[in-house]
Formats: sequence, structure tokens, C-alpha cells
Amino acid sequence: MEALTAIVIGVLTAAAVYLMLARNFMRFLFGLILLSNAANLTIFASGRMTKGAPALVPYGADTPVGVVANALPQALVLTAIVIGFGLLAFALALAFEVYRRLHSVDTDEMRYAEPKEDATK
Repeated sequence: MEALTAIVIGVLTAAAVYLMLARNFMRFLFGLILLSNAANLTIFASGRMTKGAPALVPYGADTPVGVVANALPQALVLTAIVIGFGLLAFALALAFEVYRRLHSVDTDEMRYAEPKEDATK
């Protein structure tokens, strides 16, 4: 199961890098989302991919009994999902405003603050 997860993480990362290298702003955002999901899957897989009981301590015991799941990667992934969703909402609002003002999603045409290159030189 770990090998399949590693392959999926690699494919997600490769697709994310490919999309982020495009000159289209929307493709860049989709690549950012894929990279975020690949990072979440990596963190989740680091907590071992074995079945285990919830990490609950029975009454009168000091530690959980038996094989228990690691709750730390699950909590980190849950936090990362929430942060990733906030980043996605902000980036989509930013992309909408950029398209509304500049009428383009091509990053080469988004040189609003930079001077135009002189073709006569």
C-alpha cells in the first residue's frame, strides 16, 4: 500500500509542477491545489498506513491498549486541508480580480506595473 501511495504522490507532484510551469494563471492555481494535496497525502502516509483502533485510553490504564492509529498526522492533514481551502478561496478571488482588471489570464500579459519593452532597441 505504501508503494502505491508513493507512486500517487509522485504523479500528483509531477502534474503539479507541470501545471505550475505553464503561463496560464488558472493552470498555476490548479497546480498549486495538486501540490497541496500531494503534501497532505505525504503527511498522512508518514503516519503509517496500517489499520488501528482509535487512540483512546481505557479507564484505569495509563496508555492505549493494542495497535492504535497515530493521531498527529491526521490532525496535521486536517489543519492543512483547512489552510489549503482558505488559500484556494483567496487565490480564486485574486484570479477573478486580475481577469476583471487586465482581461487576461496569461502571465506574460500581466505586466501592468512593469514598463513595456521597446522593440526599436
